[in-house]
Amino acid sequence: MQPSYLVTHSGGFHADELLSSVILTRLFPEAELVRSRAPEWITPAKDRIIYDVGGAYDPEARIFDHHQRGAPLRDDGQPLSSFGLVWRHFGRDYLAGFGIAEANIDAIHSSFDTGFVLPLDLVDNGALSPSAAGPQLAGMVLPSLLETLKPVFDNTDPEAETEAFHLALGIARAFVEARINRSAAKLRAEAMVMASIEQAGEGRVLELPMGMPFRPTVVKAGADHLWFVINPRGKDWSIGGIRKSEEGFALRADLPAAWAGLTNEALEQASGVKGALFCHNGRFIAAAATREAALAMAEIAVREAEAEREAEQAV
Repeated sequence: MQPSYLVTHSGGFHADELLSSVILTRLFPEAELVRSRAPEWITPAKDRIIYDVGGAYDPEARIFDHHQRGAPLRDDGQPLSSFGLVWRHFGRDYLAGFGIAEANIDAIHSSFDTGFVLPLDLVDNGALSPSAAGPQLAGMVLPSLLETLKPVFDNTDPEAETEAFHLALGIARAFVEARINRSAAKLRAEAMVMASIEQAGEGRVLELPMGMPFRPTVVKAGADHLWFVINPRGKDWSIGGIRKSEEGFALRADLPAAWAGLTNEALEQASGVKGALFCHNGRFIAAAATREAALAMAEIAVREAEAEREAEQAV
């Protein structure tokens, strides 16, 4: 039965019921969102979903609170907030309604739970302090930022709490949807990069159909033989190195030293490639006017890097 009401508590709001509201209002857009502590509202009934209030956790009765004794925990014993409970029971339906491919729902549900929901559950239950981010960043973590949207103490407008809640709800929704979109994009990129790795074979150059995150998939595939990546970028093509690790900027191989900082005719002359446009002084990225020029530059970079390694091994 579709709920007519989504019920959470009135008064000061926190990240957990805001983010629960993001999920539930998308799933049940026709339901009225009610903020109340009145017994007639926070008592389970067939026409409502109650969350972060009511003193009970009963999915069958559609009440999802975590403030009572014996509140539910995760399988590993960590506490849940109303957001964790709502995500557990409604997250997959939310993702399906968001347009996530069925094959990706479980993966995104899990990654969002670990990377987004769990930290908010811990903060809401006092098991993690925003100060863990450091004194300069504590006020910048999402739960803290959302709470700055509460009305100030001497705002006596009776509608101030409601207006602030709905303002915060829109902002919270933007963060959730952006995170979900990014997770889905990573999975799409992974599939495309995997296909490109297969196409590259034993070569040193990975050609991608567009700019996209690629290094996690290269590492996952164990494609240590790849040194450079090329892809179209607007009207031009990019030639870039692949970092050795997530920490630092060291590359598996650098672009040729003779190209560093050169552009246009000077780079064409140094590289011998017509259409060479630019090489960063740091030798981690270059640009070319055409795919053919980008491939030629990448192959030259591979030969020079291989020659450098052979020379080092001979010493």
